[in-house]
Amino acid sequence: MMIFYQISGILYFERSEKYSPTVYTKHMAYRYRSRRSTKKLAKASKRNFLITLILIALLSYITINWLLPYFVNGIGFVRSNLTHQQKAVTETAHSTLAPPVLNIPFEATNTAQINIKGYGTSNSKVALFLDDAKIDTQEVSSDGSFEIKNVQLVLGTNNIFGKSIDENDKESLPSKLIKIIYDNEKPILNISEPEDGKTIQGDDKKVKISGNTEAGARVFITQSVTGSEATINDSQIIVDKDGKFSSEQTVNEGENNFNIKALDQASNLTEISRKVIYQP
Repeated sequence: MMIFYQISGILYFERSEKYSPTVYTKHMAYRYRSRRSTKKLAKASKRNFLITLILIALLSYITINWLLPYFVNGIGFVRSNLTHQQKAVTETAHSTLAPPVLNIPFEATNTAQINIKGYGTSNSKVALFLDDAKIDTQEVSSDGSFEIKNVQLVLGTNNIFGKSIDENDKESLPSKLIKIIYDNEKPILNISEPEDGKTIQGDDKKVKISGNTEAGARVFITQSVTGSEATINDSQIIVDKDGKFSSEQTVNEGENNFNIKALDQASNLTEISRKVIYQP
């Protein structure tokens, strides 16, 4: 007969001289129950895995569509309140005086030092700032005027503004920002025609003067005739966006002296002379 037995969960059997149906039946029943338990466990594990995936997807959807927007909006609300409070504190720290008015009638200069005039609240003070650095403080007279002298500029763009100062040394809001360019270099000036000493003959009593300068510069031509101290022509000619210019000038008999000037925004000047002789 066959005898079944189990060691460490493994079912073994061996032959026996005596056949026992009861033993065989018990072992078969045990084996059947073991298989059913294994299947149930695998099925439960699969179900739990699917439920876990569904829960993760649901939590992700809720976080992205609800929780995260509320969190971001909450941070924005808190930040907005803090900014508003800081702004309120800053505004209350300012003086109630109106900002001064600076009077600078030019946008560029070739002078390293300038004087700045303006108007403010009478009997207060005005602080002048250059590129956010306070450089001077002056008292405002009873008529509201003030002048700050010898303001040292730096090459390039200078950002200038002022603030009023009250009796408690509180500063007002800044005045309108004024940009001043300090440029001490002369503009380029090239004359392509005419050549110096050119002679013109015949009925054509005109000469073409052309060349180029830096963009934004103005060009003037002054004409005089040898033997005459009077200027017979003094005009400004058109310069295009690239700095090129061209003009026809009428010549008189004898030597005509043309003085061509280029003047940039900072009033730096470059001059070139050309002599043209007209022989009828």
